[in-house]
Amino acid sequence: MLAKLCNINLFYSLFFSVGSSLLSIVLYFIFKKKKSAIHLFGISVFLTFIAYGIFITNINEDLQKTNHFSHAIDKDHASQTITFRIRERLKPNAFSQRYYVDILKLNTKKVKGKALINIRKDSLNRPIPIDAVYLSKTNIIAIKAPLNPDQFSYKAYLEKQQIYYQIYTNQHDILELKSEISTAFGYAARFRNYINKKLSEYEYSDDQLSIINALILGQRQNITKEVYDNYTNAGAIHILAVSGLHIGIILLLLNVVLKPIERIKNGKLIKTIILVILLWTYALIAGGSASIIRATTMFSIVAIGLNLKRPTNIYNTLAISVFVLLLIKPNFLFDVGFQLSYAAVISIVSFQPILERFWSPKYKLTKLLWQTLTVTVSAQFGIIPISLYYFHQFPSLFWLSNLIVIPFLSLILGLGLVVITCALLGVPKSFVSEIFGTIINWMNQFFAWISNQEDFLILDIPFTLLQVIVSYALIFSVYQLFIQKNYTWSRLTLVSIIVLQLTYLLNQYYTNGDSFLVFHKNRTTLIAKKHNNQLAIYSTLKNAETNTIIRSYAVKNALQPIASKPVNALYKLKDKHILIVDSLGVYNVKNIKIEYVLLTQSPKLNLERLIDSLKPKAIIADGNNYKSYITRWHQTCKKQELPFYQTGKTGAFIIRY
Repeated sequence: MLAKLCNINLFYSLFFSVGSSLLSIVLYFIFKKKKSAIHLFGISVFLTFIAYGIFITNINEDLQKTNHFSHAIDKDHASQTITFRIRERLKPNAFSQRYYVDILKLNTKKVKGKALINIRKDSLNRPIPIDAVYLSKTNIIAIKAPLNPDQFSYKAYLEKQQIYYQIYTNQHDILELKSEISTAFGYAARFRNYINKKLSEYEYSDDQLSIINALILGQRQNITKEVYDNYTNAGAIHILAVSGLHIGIILLLLNVVLKPIERIKNGKLIKTIILVILLWTYALIAGGSASIIRATTMFSIVAIGLNLKRPTNIYNTLAISVFVLLLIKPNFLFDVGFQLSYAAVISIVSFQPILERFWSPKYKLTKLLWQTLTVTVSAQFGIIPISLYYFHQFPSLFWLSNLIVIPFLSLILGLGLVVITCALLGVPKSFVSEIFGTIINWMNQFFAWISNQEDFLILDIPFTLLQVIVSYALIFSVYQLFIQKNYTWSRLTLVSIIVLQLTYLLNQYYTNGDSFLVFHKNRTTLIAKKHNNQLAIYSTLKNAETNTIIRSYAVKNALQPIASKPVNALYKLKDKHILIVDSLGVYNVKNIKIEYVLLTQSPKLNLERLIDSLKPKAIIADGNNYKSYITRWHQTCKKQELPFYQTGKTGAFIIRY
C-alpha cells in the first residue's frame, strides 16, 4: 500500500531494503544476549519487511521496466506495426471480441507488456486460439478513466492486471504469423476446446454448456447476461467462479481416491506430491485465473499439512498462502476477489464453530444442513462489508441459495468430472450425462426463481471505505466478546456500534450542499441538480433515474434520485444562471446575466454572436452533439479566449454553489 500511495523510486526502495536488512543484522548481534532493548530489533525487522514489500511491488510494475512497449511508442505517428500473442480470451461486449495480449514487437523493436485488444464483431468472427501470434498496423491507445464521477473505472481495474493500453481493430486488419512457441495456457485452452467438442456430442444446450464450463473448467465467457444476473442476485455467483470452494471439494475427492497410496513405502509423501501436482494441473486447465491461483496455493499448503500429520494452525496456513501470493503478485492485494475469498475463509474458520454450538442436531441430514447454514452465515460476516462497498447490494436469500445447492455441490462437481471423463473416453450419451444435464437445468431454474424474488434483493446501498473499516472493527469485537466474554470487549463492541452510527451521520453531513452536474453520455442530454440528499434529474431519456451513470453517482454519495423531467431552457443556481441551447438554437434571454451556456443536441447557431450578446463565463458541450460542431465551437472559444468544456474530453461538468 505504501508503494502505491507514496510512489517511491525503485532505487530508493532497494536502498531502503538493503539498509534496513543490514541494520537488523547489526541489532541482532547487539541484542543477542542483552535483551533489555530487544524491541528495537523487532521494529527494525518490521521496517525491513515493509521495505521489501515496497521493493517487490516496484519491481513488479511493468511500466517501470525499460523494455515495456510504452517506452517505444512513436508519438509522431498514429498507427504502429504491432506483433502480439493472444494470452487470454475475455467475455465479449456488444461490439467487440476482447482478449488480453502480450505485445512482442512494436514496429521492429522487441518489447514486452500486456494490452487489451478489441476486435470488432462481424458474422464471420470466430474465437482466436490462445498462443496465436498476429501482426496489425493500428493505433495503441492509453486506457481512459471514466468521464463521470463515481462511475466504475475499467482503467483502474485493468491497471491491477498491469494493463494500461488497448488496441481497436477488426478481423480483416490482423495477419496471423507462424509461431512454434506454445505456452502452458495455450495447451490448457486447446484441452478445454477438446473437452467442449466431446461434450457437444451429449447435445447439451448453450446455457447448460456455459454453466458446465464455468462450474468445472473456470470459463465464464459464454454465460448469458440473464443467467449471470440470476446467479448474482441469488447470492450464488461464487458457484460459477472456480475458487476455494471448488478446489477444497476437489482436494477432498482426490484425498479419498488416492488413499490407497498411503499403504506403500513413503506413501504419504508420494500421495502429497501427487495431490499438489493434480491440484496445480487442474488450476492450469481451469484457466489459471487469480482466484484459482489463490485457492490452489492455499489448499496446496493445507494438503501438505493434512498429509504430513503436522500440527497446523489454519490462520498460519492462510497467512503463508497470502505471503507467498503477494511475493509473486503484489497487486493481488487490491483485487476484489482476493479480498473476498480470504475474508470469507477467515470468517468461516472463526465464526462457524461458535454458530455450530447453538444447536446439535441428532440426524445426519439435519446436521449437514445446519453445518451448511452455519458456514454460509459465517462467510457473510467476512464478506458483507466488502460486498456492500464494491457492489452496493445484499441478496437476503443467500442462505436459501447456499443451503439448497452447497450440500450437493460435491456431488455435482464429482458427477461433472465423471461426465467429462466419459466424454474424453468416447462413451456415448448415457443416463449419467442426461442426469447431469437435468441437474444443471434445475440449478439454473432455481436461481432464476430466487432472483425473481425482488423484494428480497436490497439494491443501491451506500457504503463508504470508513464504514468498511468500522464494520470489521465491530465484527472483530463481537468475535472476541464471544471468545473471552469480558468487560473490555463488551465496551469495545458498544463503542464500535456507536462509531458505525456516527459514520452514517457523517455521510449525511457530507451530502449537504447544492451542485449542478452536466454528465457525459453519448447522444443523450443528462443533467442533475443536487440539493442536500436529493438529486433531481433532467434528461432526454425516459426514466433517466435508473441509468447506470445516475445510479452510481447517487449510491456513492448517498443521494435519493427524483423521477426525471424534460430539460429546461434555464436553470437558476442562487445568483448564477445556466442557459441550455438545444437543437432549436433559441436563446431569448433578457435582463438576466448568464454565467454558463450548455450546448446540446447540435444546435445550428452563430456562437460568436451568442458570446458577444450574452458574455458568458464559459461554454459547455455535452455528449449529445456532433463532433464536427464541437470542434468548430472549440475553435471559436479559443479565438474569443473563453473557457470551453467538452464533457467527452474533460468529463462531467460540475458547479458547486
